[in-house]
Amino acid sequence: MKVFFDFFPVLFFFLTFKFYERLPDSVIQTVNQLPFLELSVDNSKDAIFMATLVIIIATILQNIFHWFLYHRLEKMHLISLVILLIFGTLTLILKNPDYIAWKVTIFNWIFASVILGSFFIGEKTLIERMMSHAISVPKQVWKKVNLSWGIFFIIVGALNLIVYEIYAKQMDDLDTWVNFKLFGILGLTLVFMLGQGVYISRHAEEMEGKK
Repeated sequence: MKVFFDFFPVLFFFLTFKFYERLPDSVIQTVNQLPFLELSVDNSKDAIFMATLVIIIATILQNIFHWFLYHRLEKMHLISLVILLIFGTLTLILKNPDYIAWKVTIFNWIFASVILGSFFIGEKTLIERMMSHAISVPKQVWKKVNLSWGIFFIIVGALNLIVYEIYAKQMDDLDTWVNFKLFGILGLTLVFMLGQGVYISRHAEEMEGKK
C-alpha cells in the first residue's frame, strides 16, 4: 500500500492535467491570484502548469498527513518535496514544463546515488538496513538487490527523459509523457518490486531450509 500512497501526488497531477478544461472558472480565477500565474481554461497548454501547482500542494499535504499518522517524516518524501519545490517553482515562473519533467529524473538519480553510495558507507547496504529486520537472506543477496534498485532508478530516470524528449519536445505531445509519468513509472515499479520480492523470498526459503 505504501507505493500507492507515494504515488498519490502523481495521481492528482495526472487528473488535473487530464481534466483541466473542465475546471470551473472560479478555480482558475482563485489560482490566478498567486504570483506568476495567468492561466486560462481556453488554453490547453496551461494544463501542465495547473497540474504542477496541484502536485506541489499534494506533496506538501502528503508530508503533513504522514506526520499526523506516524509522527515522523519519510526522508524520501522530504527529498521529493524539496526537489519539487525547486523545479516546480521554476516551471511556474518561467512557464517551461522542462523543469517539472527534469524533477522526475533528478529525484530518481538522487535516490540511485544514495542506494549505490550505501555500498561504501557502513557494513550494510541501504536495502539491507531497510528490510533485514523483516526477512533474513545472505549478505550477497542484499548486495545484489541493492545494486538492482540503484540501476533501476537510473534507468527510470533515463526513460523519463527519453519519453519527454521524444513526445513532449519533438512531437509537442505532453499527454503521452503525463501518461508515462503515472502508468509507465508505476507499472515498472510494481513489476520490479514483484520480481525482487520473488528473488528475496526464494533465498529466504533456502536459508530456512538450511536451519
